[in-house]
Amino acid sequence: QVQLVESGGGLVQAGESLRLSCKASANVVGLVSFAWYRQTPGNTREQVAVIRVDGTTNYDDSVKGRFTISRDSARNTVYLQMNSLRPEDTAIYYCNSPRSGTNRYEWGQGTQVTVSS
Repeated sequence: QVQLVESGGGLVQAGESLRLSCKASANVVGLVSFAWYRQTPGNTREQVAVIRVDGTTNYDDSVKGRFTISRDSARNTVYLQMNSLRPEDTAIYYCNSPRSGTNRYEWGQGTQVTVSS
């Protein structure tokens, strides 16, 4: 079973940037789609960005133009560059591989992002 480890979160002020990393335990990055999700207390996880096998990307409207998803297959790592952060971006961020309405792998522990105003 592939394990996912997210890192890079932290406490920042509005307008600042963070880069999140998602390290997979097997050579799957580039072979399947990967996405970043976020979750706040009492809410379901929402997908914010996805990168497909062919390299195309899509973003939720709330992060479009501010966040960039990328991958490094040689490092088995998916990244989320987050610029111009806003307090409403505060959440736990997770990565996974979406497939047919579900996800391929078990969820990791996520990484907390807190943006102060």
